[in-house]
Amino acid sequence: VDITTYGGYANGIKKRIAPYFAEKGYTLKDMENNPKYIQDYYQYELTVNKVTTNTVIHRHANIRKCLQYAFQIGLINSNPADRIERPQKNVYVPEYYNGQELEQLFKATKNDPLEIAVLLAAFYGMRRSEVLGIKWNVIDFEQKTITINHVVTDANIDGHVVRVVKDKTKTKSSTRALPLVPPFEAALLKLKEQQAEDMRLCGKDYCRDDLEYINRDKMGNRMKPDYLSQHFKLIIKKNGLKDIRFHDLRHSCASLLYANGVDLKAIQEWLGHSTITTTANTYTHFDFSKKVASANAILNSFPA
Repeated sequence: VDITTYGGYANGIKKRIAPYFAEKGYTLKDMENNPKYIQDYYQYELTVNKVTTNTVIHRHANIRKCLQYAFQIGLINSNPADRIERPQKNVYVPEYYNGQELEQLFKATKNDPLEIAVLLAAFYGMRRSEVLGIKWNVIDFEQKTITINHVVTDANIDGHVVRVVKDKTKTKSSTRALPLVPPFEAALLKLKEQQAEDMRLCGKDYCRDDLEYINRDKMGNRMKPDYLSQHFKLIIKKNGLKDIRFHDLRHSCASLLYANGVDLKAIQEWLGHSTITTTANTYTHFDFSKKVASANAILNSFPA
């Protein structure tokens, strides 16, 4: 599996699943005879740790796979995870900013280290890993295009943060070319000048390892994923803006596209979703707004 997927599962097992069952002292036979013990764990996570049902579903996949292996090699006679009720998946409704809220955010991030990152997420709908993976060589100032084909993220492996750099995006569809619009081109050219000035001022102390990346700090170091998320939270708190995650800027982009008459197929291509089903499932509230409009249209035919 992908290293980030492995890191996520390993984290859940070592920090949540294994400690819970170790403290209970259950044996495999106990588990086989009492599937309720697994159900109790799911309820504990939902009520005490306040995780989402989607998180519990991921934990269930890990637990079931482990117990299936125990069954296959003869340690137990059946898989108790097959006899419990798995939680229903949440219907996810993303948070997002409207046009006015985005305008306030753009003003708040003007000349901030996150200015370009926010523009990339809110206007181009990029994921955090895509924002941090943008390099100068994918900006074509002649053809006026920006290509998304490289990602940077972090994975927690055995208690250590490992930087994951890949010349591929989340899916094949995520690799995409988008138009370089004049306001963003101007912001990039300004940043290019600023980085050249930073390099001149810092001299030999300026980090030259990450010069290919757009999002760097004053010393030339590539921006870290955690810094981006944490600094974004500070910006919205300082400016009294609605509390959303950095990733929700991607949802804000989709919302604005839809509000301006862009269809789901075009939104799918802009965001780089692998299928239109992904787009439709993520933004089901868009379809509901259309249903409301349809209902209002029918109401016009109702007798007064």
